[in-house]
Amino acid sequence: MAKKQHETPMLDELESGPWPSFVTGLKRLAQDKDYMVDILGTLETSYRTKKGYWKGGTVGVFGYGGGVIPRFTELKNEDGSPTYPDAAEFHTLRVQPPPGMHYTTDVLRKMCDVWERHGSGLIAFHGQSGDIMFQGARSDKVQDAFDELNEMGFDLGGAGPAVRTSMSCVGAARCEQSCFDEARAHRQVINTFVDDIHRPALPYKFKFKFSGCSNDCMNSIQRADMAVIGTWRDNMRADEGMARQWFAKHGMNELVNDVVARCPTKAIMLKEVKDLRSSDHLTTVKVSDTHALEIDNKDCVRCMHCVNVMTGALAHGTDTGATILIGGKRTLKIGDLMGTVVVPFMPLKTDADYEALVDLGRKVIDFFAENALEHERTGEMIERIGLVNFLEGIGLEIDPNMVAAPRTNPYVRTDGWDEEVAKINAKKKAA
Repeated sequence: MAKKQHETPMLDELESGPWPSFVTGLKRLAQDKDYMVDILGTLETSYRTKKGYWKGGTVGVFGYGGGVIPRFTELKNEDGSPTYPDAAEFHTLRVQPPPGMHYTTDVLRKMCDVWERHGSGLIAFHGQSGDIMFQGARSDKVQDAFDELNEMGFDLGGAGPAVRTSMSCVGAARCEQSCFDEARAHRQVINTFVDDIHRPALPYKFKFKFSGCSNDCMNSIQRADMAVIGTWRDNMRADEGMARQWFAKHGMNELVNDVVARCPTKAIMLKEVKDLRSSDHLTTVKVSDTHALEIDNKDCVRCMHCVNVMTGALAHGTDTGATILIGGKRTLKIGDLMGTVVVPFMPLKTDADYEALVDLGRKVIDFFAENALEHERTGEMIERIGLVNFLEGIGLEIDPNMVAAPRTNPYVRTDGWDEEVAKINAKKKAA
């Protein structure tokens, strides 16, 4: 039985709304752990004073330079002793998840048991970098926890100026939109750079992310220094039977408004069957006896919108692979950056294809290590030295498809904005 819980009026307030609260979970853990009782006291103090009381330090496991996030309390009494002694340390272990984040229930239960024995009981699936976050342990328990997790087959993830833990979508295991074997690419890349994960030696962090199609469920274009996003380079496929079923259920208005009108490059046209053209770059599919969709694949930018709306009736092509983008990141020195296309299409089917992907990753990391400034991400380095210099440095030919941003956003219609602004200005002048 844990010691008596501290008064936590501000945290109690977070339990008063209609939604589930993390505070309830913390209190449940505190029923059996003095550690969590004092964590609640620390958290209540932070809410009251609007200050954080955790500072860094050095904590690790044998043979590793990263993977553990140290946290020591700065909340002290006048004599220098910790105000909440049972929560003087709150270290986090970053653990790499399996590609596609596949787990068995047995493995999940074992993970929970390990953390109940050695840590706070708090586990986050998953952190921003994709790690399983085992949150809250004392220094003398970190090695024990890691040893048990390592016996289960799991390894520490990245921390500090290193290659970070990668993420991949469930992809080919369950998703019909997948354009390459995401799990294989993920595992092959990470196994190659595992030393760069465990022993930080880069100017700053470097992230890989793998999305099986341009829906980009891993958010790689915005978050990854090297984003691998599935795509195709032949014509889209169509299934007339499923297209007719879709049309019978949804009707003409939805077809026009949600499919045809939302194509960002106007690659889709609704035509009468008698007016259909014949060409190697066209995909046509009848939705009724009188009407059909005609897709000009030369103008298609693979945004996936029509495929998402009419799944099965429309599908990606069979000549699949990936687009490689470099330099995505969230806010740091020069603001948010989206990845820049450096390889418009890389086939990913044979062993040689996957080796080529790993080789490109090695060239990018080596160039980054030699040319980036301290605390500078890959995208910021490219902004500073120029894309041409970067491409020459990693040995890639310049291609007109290497664009920093899509030519238009498939989710926002901007036509008519100028007219709307003109009306507003006219009203202001009249007033």
